[in-house]
Amino acid sequence: MPAPILLLTRPEAAAQAFAEELTSEGIRPETCIVSPLIEISFLPHVPRMDRYQGLIFTSANGVAAYRAAGGPFRETCFTVGDATAAAARDAGLHPISADGAASDLIALIAEAKPAAPLLHLRGEHSRGAVAETLSSAGIETDSAVLYTQNLVPLSAEARGFLAGAVPVVAPFFSPRTARAFAEHGPFDAPLYLAAMSEAVADPLAGLGARALERAAHPNGTALRRTVKGLWRKAQSLEGRDTGQ
Repeated sequence: MPAPILLLTRPEAAAQAFAEELTSEGIRPETCIVSPLIEISFLPHVPRMDRYQGLIFTSANGVAAYRAAGGPFRETCFTVGDATAAAARDAGLHPISADGAASDLIALIAEAKPAAPLLHLRGEHSRGAVAETLSSAGIETDSAVLYTQNLVPLSAEARGFLAGAVPVVAPFFSPRTARAFAEHGPFDAPLYLAAMSEAVADPLAGLGARALERAAHPNGTALRRTVKGLWRKAQSLEGRDTGQ
């Protein structure tokens, strides 16, 4: 049986970055298919920024869109996770990372009690009600959409492998991407799926995967470790299935 295939459905830059990070976990697939299910388009302008004391980002795409639109520097900057924090540092900001989910980010900001108002820069599809929750907690926060996230179909190459017999290992970061993937199914290939959270795993549950595992924590490090475990499982179980 050939080695498993790694399928990445994030936008190209994020997918390549995740693939590189997997090398630190010892995952070096012979075949890595990048088939984004979401196409990111930046909007050209930021809102008037005069009143905002700090920035909140829940994705690296938000940072990139803010940077592309010429958003000004703010000393206060919070990010949901370390990958977003890295993007913010590259943009010349000084982020504080929650290294988790939106709920962790909200808790971090609520404890820090920064000068307000804050501005959450996000995509048109966003979860966690960050601005609303913080405002309800007494930290005035607005949100601004800086990029669109349009769904696109799986590539012909990805569909071909998913219709085959070689095991496919695939991580998923968001419920929307997971739902989009599930809508392309069912698939013939043995699936080993890693989900960032329970909400991400739910749309994948009906695909009959050989394994569907949730990351221990909602961050990239935990998801990479989940992928590592699934990769080993795909190699060993598929080997036994063929008498190897």
